[in-house]
Amino acid sequence: MAREIQRGANTIQGVEATLWQVPETLSSSILNKVKANPKADDVPVILPEQLLEADGFLFGFPSRFGVMASQFKAFFDATHELWATQALAGKPAGFFWSTGFYGGGQELAAFTAITQLAHHGMLFVPLGYTFGSGMFEMGEVKGGSSYGAGTFAADGSRQPSELELQQAFYQGKYVSEITKKLKG
Repeated sequence: MAREIQRGANTIQGVEATLWQVPETLSSSILNKVKANPKADDVPVILPEQLLEADGFLFGFPSRFGVMASQFKAFFDATHELWATQALAGKPAGFFWSTGFYGGGQELAAFTAITQLAHHGMLFVPLGYTFGSGMFEMGEVKGGSSYGAGTFAADGSRQPSELELQQAFYQGKYVSEITKKLKG
């Protein structure tokens, strides 16, 4: 999903989207028990101060018990110095996510993550229903909502569907267009 977000973002002239991953906080034994996928070794780990380099953001995370995973919450907690100076205020941001199943927090994960943006004074950019007919698909399993793109991962073995990837690509493009407009 993140790579499709990036691909969509990079279709906007003058936009260069970069992938980052937050630091891991769980031990390898716990990661094995929750069947976490291996980390991408071609995606660097981000430090909070590197957020200053970006004009806009799409934050992606798995849901754990209906909210963002603890690793992502720990990363946001580490942005306290940026919060204290409101250094990220006015920057647009959105979310995308994965959940295990329908009751796993498809909307709740994004909805509760909005608090992080609000405290930083960032501008939440929801997907709304701008993805068109793909938002109303009922003939196949599809994650996502008006809050952003999403996928169902089941036990970690399910890969995003073509429609979920199209929604991610679209969201990357959509948020990049808005970011570019706001930057002027």
